[in-house]
Parts: sequence; C-alpha cells; structure tokens
Amino acid sequence: MTGNYSGLGSFVAPAREKSELWRFAVGVVIAIAAYFALNRLFFGAVYQIAGNRSNALYNNLVTGETPLAMFLLLSSFACMVLSVALVVRVLHRRPVRSLIGPMPLAWKDFRAVTLMLAGLSLAIALLPPWDMGGPFVSNVPFGQWLVLLPLSLLGVFVQVSAEEIFFRGYVQQQLAARFRSPLVWVIAPSALFALGHYLPDSAGENAFAIALWAGVFGVLMADLTARSGSLGPAIALHFCNNVSAILIVSLPDSLSGLALYLTPFGMQDTEMLADWLPVDFAMMLVFWLAARVAIRR
Repeated sequence: MTGNYSGLGSFVAPAREKSELWRFAVGVVIAIAAYFALNRLFFGAVYQIAGNRSNALYNNLVTGETPLAMFLLLSSFACMVLSVALVVRVLHRRPVRSLIGPMPLAWKDFRAVTLMLAGLSLAIALLPPWDMGGPFVSNVPFGQWLVLLPLSLLGVFVQVSAEEIFFRGYVQQQLAARFRSPLVWVIAPSALFALGHYLPDSAGENAFAIALWAGVFGVLMADLTARSGSLGPAIALHFCNNVSAILIVSLPDSLSGLALYLTPFGMQDTEMLADWLPVDFAMMLVFWLAARVAIRR
C-alpha cells in the first residue's frame, strides 16, 4: 500500500514545531480522559432531564434501538472533538482545524469521494438481487425515516468526523511529524482504532474479527489521508460506510434506531455474522480503491 504520499508534508507541517513524543503521549492520555469525562457530564445531564424515564432511556442507549437514543449517541461524539481541541490548543499551541489539513483541499476531496461512493453504492444496489442470508426486515417507517434523515446525516457526520480528527488527525499527524516510516504512523492509530472496536461482550466469538476489520479500515483511512494531505477522503469514506450501516441497513441488536431496514441476523448470530464479514472486508477494499480513483492519488 505504498504510493504517492506527496500530500503528507503539508498535512504534517502544523505538527512539526511541537512534535515531542512526551507531548504526544500526554496528549493522547488527556484527550481520552477528557472525552470520557465530558461524555459522563453529557449523559449525566441527559439522565437528569429524563427524570423518571432515565432507566428506560439508559436501556435504549445500550443498544441504540430508538431514534432518540441514536441521536444522543451520535451527538455525544462532539465531546471527542472538544477533547482533541483542548489538547492541541494547550499542548501544541495550534487550532483543532489544523488537524484536518488545508480546508479547500479537504472539502474538494470529501466531495469527490462522497459522489464516487454514492454512485458506486447505487450501482451495487441495482445489481441482480442479492441478500444477506434472508430478506431485510423493515424498521423505521419510510416517511419517518425521511423526515429524520437530515438530522441523522448530521449525527453520522459528527461521529465519523470526531473519530477521524482524533485517530487520523491527531495521532497520525503527530507521529508522522516525528517518524518517517509509515509502519509507525499508519499502524499505531489503526491499532488504537481496532482496540476501540474490540467488544467481546456484544460481539462474542466475532469480537476479534470485527476489531481486525476496524484495524484494516484504519490502515486504509491512514493511506487516504497521506495521499490527500487532508482528512477529506477519510471522513467521506467513513461517512458513507456508516450511513450504510447505521441509516440504511443495521443489525437489529446494535445501533438500529435510525435504520430503514434490519439485517436478518444480529450480533448474537455468530455463524451468519462470520459468513458475512468476508463480504464486508471485500466491500471495504472496493470503496477504498474507488476513493483513490476519486482523488486521483
């Protein structure tokens, strides 16, 4: 996965002045701690407002099975952006927007990749009929789903942007400012990303495979970021992936509150989920290659 990383220099430039490893290590710890603290405050306020309904709301948040629960879960990722913004301002003396790369370039590549992947997704949907081991199950009524769609898209955008700003923005950028080898600045943030997706309590026997999927996804996002010199393509691909998995077809027992359809199996159906994961890996690679074509790098 080597190639044209000419955009990496301008992306990393803002991080070079204060690229000491101690700053980075302290920054990661503070960002994670601040994220959990702000998250706790956010949901504490939500439960306070919910009052007598807080227990029911908590149960819905655990699975994300209602629109309200999903909106709250997605919007809570703004806490991650605030945490990273605090770190880069205090420890690195620069604004959080410097983690994104040149904004005109980020927007240009975001738009190009989004249009490419939207067209590719439509083409796949129009191919001869295929399913996921059974027919999709209707979930949110279409009219309600359509009304909620603008806010749903905004929520997904907040979530994926927050993750890209931390993993590919802060972690990859700071490491690339210090180390030349992609083995460092590609693998390290991807390993952290995979660790955050290792959920044995909910994924059971497939927990490692799902974490591996996330790790490979992180590697591909790191590659797109280095090729572009901005977070634009990574945010776009991450956005399109999560729109598909959260808003179009979701697992029935995991983050399904905003999905138009549900898969015929859930996280606990370990064999069916394991059978589908190779297809998901293949789709991820196809989308990455399409994103590279879109940005022509």
